[in-house]
Amino acid sequence: MSELMTPAPTVIVHAAGSTWLKWHRGRRRHADFEFDPQRIREGMRLGASVEIDLRRHAGGGFAVLHDETLDRATSGSGPVGLASAETLRALHLRDNGGAATDVGVALLGDLCRDLAAAAIGEGALLQLDLKEDNSTLSDSDICAFARDVAPVQRHMILSGGDALAIRRLAEALPQLKTGHDPCHFGAREALEVSGDDSGFVGRALAEAGTARMIYLDIRLILDALARDFDMIAAFHAAGCRVDAYTVKALAPGTVDLCRRLMALGVDQITTDDPEGLFAALA
Repeated sequence: MSELMTPAPTVIVHAAGSTWLKWHRGRRRHADFEFDPQRIREGMRLGASVEIDLRRHAGGGFAVLHDETLDRATSGSGPVGLASAETLRALHLRDNGGAATDVGVALLGDLCRDLAAAAIGEGALLQLDLKEDNSTLSDSDICAFARDVAPVQRHMILSGGDALAIRRLAEALPQLKTGHDPCHFGAREALEVSGDDSGFVGRALAEAGTARMIYLDIRLILDALARDFDMIAAFHAAGCRVDAYTVKALAPGTVDLCRRLMALGVDQITTDDPEGLFAALA
C-alpha cells in the first residue's frame, strides 16, 4: 500500500487516551539508519514526533550526530567537536551494518533551512536532544543555535540531561519548547540503590524548571513500579508529560510492555521501529 493509504506511524489511540510513537534518531522503520535527513523531513511532513541528537562542531554550531566521535556513524574519524562545518558536509553516514551510504551528515542549520521551506504536518515536533553539557558550549554555539532554530522554533523541543545548557540555548527562542531527562549522570543507577522515588521526582522537577516534558528510561519506570511507585503518575501530577525510552526492535514481550506503559498513561514512547510498533499495537 502507498504511504497515503497507510496510516502514518505517529499516534496510538487507546482506552487510557493517546500515546505518540517517537521516531528515535529519525527512524521510521527498524531497518533505517540513523539521522537520514530525508527521513527526518518525511516524519515532520507526516506530523510525527521525531528525535535527533546534537553535537557541537568547530567554529560554532551543531551536527546531527549522537557520538562524541565520527568513527562509528560516519565516513570520518576523530572528535565531532574538532571538525569544521565544511569537513562534516563532505562526510557520509554509515548504515546499520557499518557501510558508508551516499547520504551526507546533516548540520542543524541546513536541516532547519530545509524544514522552513517545506510543509510541516499538524502536530509535528522535532526533538533536539543535546549530547553536550554546559561546560562544552561556547557563546558562538549559542548564537548559531538561536540563528538556525529561530525560523522553525515552534515545531521543536530542546531536551537534554544538563538543564543549565538547555536554558542557555533556549533563552533567545521564546516559542521553543523544552524537556528534561533526569536519568543521566548516574541518577538512574543511584535510584536503583536508594529506592527514593519521591526524592528522584522532586529533584527532577527542580532541575527541569519550566520544561514540561520529562524523558524517562523504561527500566527506571519498571523498577519504580516494582516498589509500588507510579513514576508516570507522579510527573503527571506536577503538570508534566512523560516520554518512555527506548523500544528498539520488536521482540517477545514488546507489545505487552508498551500496552502496560499506555495503560499507565505514558504520553510518548521512543522507538527505533515506529512503523512496526504501530502495526503491532493499532
